[in-house]
Amino acid sequence: MRGLDTILHGGFIRGGFNLLQGEPGSGKTTLALQFSLSRHRAGERCLYVTLTESLADLDGTCRSHGWSLEGLVMQDLTASGAALTDGRGASVFHPADTELTEIVEAVVAEVERVKPQIVVLDGLSELRLLSGDPLRYRRQLLALKDFFAKRNVTVLLLDDRSSTFPEFKPETLVGGNIVLERYSTTYGRARRRLIVTKVRGSHFIEGYHDYEIATGSIQVHPRLIAADHRAPLAQTLFESGIPNLDRMLCGGLHTGSTTLLIGPAGVGKSTVSLHFVVNALKKGKKAAVYVFDEVMHILVERSEKVCIGKAGGFNAYIEEGRLHAQQIDPAELSPGGFAHEVRRAVEAGAEIVVIDSLNGYLNAMPDEKLLATHLHELFAYLNQKGVLTIVIVAQHGMVLGSHSGESVDVSYLADSVLLFRYFEAQGEVSQAVSVLKKRTGPHERTIRALTIDANGVDVGEPLRQFRGIMTGVPQYATSLRDGSGDSSAPIHRKAPAIE
Repeated sequence: MRGLDTILHGGFIRGGFNLLQGEPGSGKTTLALQFSLSRHRAGERCLYVTLTESLADLDGTCRSHGWSLEGLVMQDLTASGAALTDGRGASVFHPADTELTEIVEAVVAEVERVKPQIVVLDGLSELRLLSGDPLRYRRQLLALKDFFAKRNVTVLLLDDRSSTFPEFKPETLVGGNIVLERYSTTYGRARRRLIVTKVRGSHFIEGYHDYEIATGSIQVHPRLIAADHRAPLAQTLFESGIPNLDRMLCGGLHTGSTTLLIGPAGVGKSTVSLHFVVNALKKGKKAAVYVFDEVMHILVERSEKVCIGKAGGFNAYIEEGRLHAQQIDPAELSPGGFAHEVRRAVEAGAEIVVIDSLNGYLNAMPDEKLLATHLHELFAYLNQKGVLTIVIVAQHGMVLGSHSGESVDVSYLADSVLLFRYFEAQGEVSQAVSVLKKRTGPHERTIRALTIDANGVDVGEPLRQFRGIMTGVPQYATSLRDGSGDSSAPIHRKAPAIE
């Protein structure tokens, strides 16, 4: 498991005594089986001792993931627990003096016979119940720890955290402790996350890390730490291919920066962002587009007009492997899972990333906390990797996005902001675009008309004959000067067609 190995800085320590805790359904058994099978493929002998799930149950879990138990040494001790309810097994002795002793002796004998390098003990809660009191339970764990340590066996104990002794925590005796958590959201699938609380003798990545149980593996997404990816990179410009827009940006947008395209729905933000993507693809670059707000085939269809001269259009770039376009299911993905998808695209060579839209991202995860912090780390990571990040924001106010009934200010995360507007003129609804800020270089202060039609996207000359465009109901400058009210002047002169 690459993600867990990254968090543990290489994996479990050889000969360590490790505890894996989690509520039922959090994935403890699946993780333990995946770990055991991976070590078996690496040529190590593995013993899997189960006290709670039968071999049939474990085999069913494996088959659901396309795995096989073949190669693992399985010891099924679930029958020992059944004897406690069998009247014929009634005794004046405490279960700790009979059943617990028998189970421990059986495990010790199997270890001596198999001589494994890895042991998984699935069912720590059973040992706790059979012990009866915390002192006996603690002494039994210490005895097992000493037994395995003398044989340099790496041990993974599984505990469902049920019927615990308040005065004794097993994590005090182990060298490593991982806690798996599962919680339900208001809508959509349950979220899962893990935290490593201790690893004696080694460093690890602290904090919570999202993970998912997928068919074939548990996928752990280490928390993204932007500071770990700093590298000196020379900035270059990405042009949009729209001549007047590039003039407004004094050449284009810089790599290693984040740009927000802000405006009301349908004003042209997504189409303009795709111009930057396609222009980069035409120059041999790679790109990634993540769509929250629309289905993929609609994105492809309306993107064809920006793929002038490309046989096969937008789909051709996807099939060539130079464009990664992914529709995000808002009910299925966690913040860590999304960051993992973006990071995978960047590691595959993507130099421009588009997130459409930020509102979709925020609304997809209404129960998540600290989403602004997640975004800050993601954008900082992309900037330090030299990626141009373009984020679409459906406008609510001037530079605010909506999240769970509250406003989340995202403008401070951006290096550049392009503002898109509707305005009324000559009995028509027109569009305009302006550059509010660009930290990475100079930019025009003009407001220009934006036209999107069957021929593509065009940005006109500055709208100097108007005042108050940003209000949505502008006035002609000539009518303000002489009172003539002349409205015959053209809104803009059409720029040359896209080549």
